[in-house]
Amino acid sequence: MTIPLSVDRILGDRAFAEIGDPVLATADERRGLLAVAGRYEFGGTAPVGVYGMGDLACRALVRSHYPVHAMAFHPTLPLLAVGTGSYDGGYFFEGRLLLLNLETGTAVSLIEHWLGRQVLELEWLDEQALRVVMAPPDDWQDATARVEGHVAVVRRPDWTAVPAKSLTEHDLAGPRVPAPRPDGSAVAHRMVAELSADWEPRRNVRAVEALSDGRILATLDGVQLESWLPSGERSWMVPDEEGGRAIAVATDEGSAWVGLIRRPGARDSVPQSVVLLSLVDGKQLDSIVPSSFVSLVRCADGRPALSPDGRNGARSRLPIRGGRRIYFQSILHPSGERNSYKGESWVAAMDLQGPATARPVVPLAQSARRMFRYSWEPGETHFGGPGIEAADGTLVHAGTVYHGHGLQPGGSFVVRREMTDGRPQWVFRTDRKATALDADAATVYVGYDDGEVVALDLGDGTVRWRQHLTVGAVFAVPTALTVTATGRFLIGTSDGRILECSAQ
Repeated sequence: MTIPLSVDRILGDRAFAEIGDPVLATADERRGLLAVAGRYEFGGTAPVGVYGMGDLACRALVRSHYPVHAMAFHPTLPLLAVGTGSYDGGYFFEGRLLLLNLETGTAVSLIEHWLGRQVLELEWLDEQALRVVMAPPDDWQDATARVEGHVAVVRRPDWTAVPAKSLTEHDLAGPRVPAPRPDGSAVAHRMVAELSADWEPRRNVRAVEALSDGRILATLDGVQLESWLPSGERSWMVPDEEGGRAIAVATDEGSAWVGLIRRPGARDSVPQSVVLLSLVDGKQLDSIVPSSFVSLVRCADGRPALSPDGRNGARSRLPIRGGRRIYFQSILHPSGERNSYKGESWVAAMDLQGPATARPVVPLAQSARRMFRYSWEPGETHFGGPGIEAADGTLVHAGTVYHGHGLQPGGSFVVRREMTDGRPQWVFRTDRKATALDADAATVYVGYDDGEVVALDLGDGTVRWRQHLTVGAVFAVPTALTVTATGRFLIGTSDGRILECSAQ
């Protein structure tokens, strides 16, 4: 079978790359294995990787939807038990008990209840018995719920045959015991650093760009901007508390504007910054503090521009790259209502005004005009995503359909729309959220949060090929994608790597 997507070179590769910032590590000296869990990111996942302690190769990888608190290797079987969970912010301690098969790389979630339990400690007592310490189900009238828990011993004759969601409340019932919540990150950092001198906690590449001389630029969490030489060596990087988001390279390639990520939890009080950095050494040359939230985009004529971003962050973003206008979502509220969920969302545009300058275009509010409703389906509320303007002026963008229970099957879309009335020329639907999108003259490339990359025919939206992005023996999650030439593109990943790729 021909594999359409090829990873030709990897930048930012290193041992334990898949984990990012380690928070927990557990060794199996007998088998020479080390399990490492990475830090959970709100709205994302927490990775758990199993590595050979000799070659440091990743043998298996699973991504938990909750923070990881405990891990335990089975004494004889190729299994790793993983305990996860968190407080939901108002009442419940929810989580999962995962069982990762080290031979197949697959994991099953064992707890039957839909909320699960926050699992705090795990210990194999023998080949059939697993000791599990869990937080209480909730903290209702329970003053010690955060320092105590319940312990249960679950027995199964063959843990390789245990089906998903088969542990009942009866299986997990047990007496109340002290249950401290220790922080294992210092020990995990030390264990990882002792095994690998080149380990670096990189994560979430947000944007990638290629320069004409072969250099590659990237923004990522904790880094405003970094520059890689054609040789594959990093020449410089600019550290930052939060990190960079979008990149707009100047036409002379001597500098680039970078939009910086806002601090989580303080989006209404911390001003957003957009900085101009020298591409010789990363020195800051200029900066802008916008009066409202913006997305940085590079327009069709090469000019950088600041697109209105809205107060809902990623939900209302519509960062269209290569546009002849500046696009954004505009919320039309019912009279007297300011709740953005109740407002009607429109695609709006502003013309690029005035002469081209080195500073980003700041659009004038009075030039904005509503083009068409953002949702083309009556009764559906659509959230924004990345997009591009095609050569004929149509928009190709990704998004999701709002649902009270989260993303539903078919609730993620990529659409190509007429600019006259927003009518879709074609719609491609799938079940996973798109994380990155770009296109060449014939193909739209879309990255998804489960690691899949899909190539769509720009003309009719049919699938040309689809493939999960694999680095080594495990899947990687694309978080940025930029086409550099026909059939060639850069992909940034959630584990901080930059992949130079080609496609047939």
